[in-house]
Amino acid sequence: MKIIVSAGGTGGHIYPALAIIKKIQEKEPNSEVIYIGTHNRMEKDIVPKLGIKYEELEIYGMSKTKMLRNFKNIFLIKKANQKCSEIMKEFKPDIVIGVGGYVTYPVIKMAKKLGIPTFIHEQNSIPGKSNIWLSKIVDLIGISFRNSKEHFINAKKIIYTGNPCGDNALSIPKQNKEQLGFKKDKRLIIIVAGSLGSSTLNEKFKSFLKVVSDEDYQVLYITGKSYYDSFVENETFPNNVKVIPFLDNLAGLMKDADLIISRAGASTISEILALKIPSILIPSPYVANNHQYYNALDLKNMEVSELIEEKKLSVEVLQIAINEIMNNKEKYQRIKSNLEKVSVKASSEIIYEELRKLIK
Repeated sequence: MKIIVSAGGTGGHIYPALAIIKKIQEKEPNSEVIYIGTHNRMEKDIVPKLGIKYEELEIYGMSKTKMLRNFKNIFLIKKANQKCSEIMKEFKPDIVIGVGGYVTYPVIKMAKKLGIPTFIHEQNSIPGKSNIWLSKIVDLIGISFRNSKEHFINAKKIIYTGNPCGDNALSIPKQNKEQLGFKKDKRLIIIVAGSLGSSTLNEKFKSFLKVVSDEDYQVLYITGKSYYDSFVENETFPNNVKVIPFLDNLAGLMKDADLIISRAGASTISEILALKIPSILIPSPYVANNHQYYNALDLKNMEVSELIEEKKLSVEVLQIAINEIMNNKEKYQRIKSNLEKVSVKASSEIIYEELRKLIK
């Protein structure tokens, strides 16, 4: 199979794209791949290191305030269209895949113009602008949340695939909590505020961590690398609390945890669903379209998670939410049972099979 994949801007787009590529290469080792991304975002560093051929486009998202850049972008889009045309005519891909970010727009549009089969994947409950625009022309859309379907009103075909990042979490080796100094026979709660951390959440959680000494659970708190030193400076926490800046194998440790408290990014949610771990989600209010709130709301409506808005977060609210899950065996088992029902097994496999159908 010869494929072009485009995704850019954030790990929430890039890592699902890489998971799809990995599955295709696993199924068809002789596959040829070109990844088209931006000239100045994180994918330009990540993708080439994996030995994947990388082509960059200079293009920017449209802004409500940067009018000069918008004007420049009109010409850059034309230039990007021309480059995409040249790449596709020379490479002759069997299919072109978009996994989110504004860079995908000219890539998918050119593929459609050239009559090449197209597929896009949406990771969030509320779709991004590029995917909304492209949904009218692509052959197939894969969604991670069932309620995303209502936003693609002009789509030709939609399939619920889940998020391929969940497949990566399943393949990661389990990390036992004892390796981090926790007791084997005591339940573990992991609290993490995204890969970079959050100064707002850190301040709110600091007070909570100081009052859990009498609880029958242990807590791992991950501050984010930038906040660790200031968080622990002149502070003493109970013996059942451990504070660290970052954990490489978080998904591995989640396999030995009883509850995770986190933001509601698409990749995190895909891991929660894949690993079937009960959660309390605190959506970031600082993201486009408030999409993390709707991600979390979808899980709450499926009764697999609790949702706390950041503005309502307090020590008391958090303690009540934790106790309702951890100390109510009936509710905990109901959440676990619901997770078994909603989890999508092998999202990448589902996507691969659908791509094969499109290529015929």
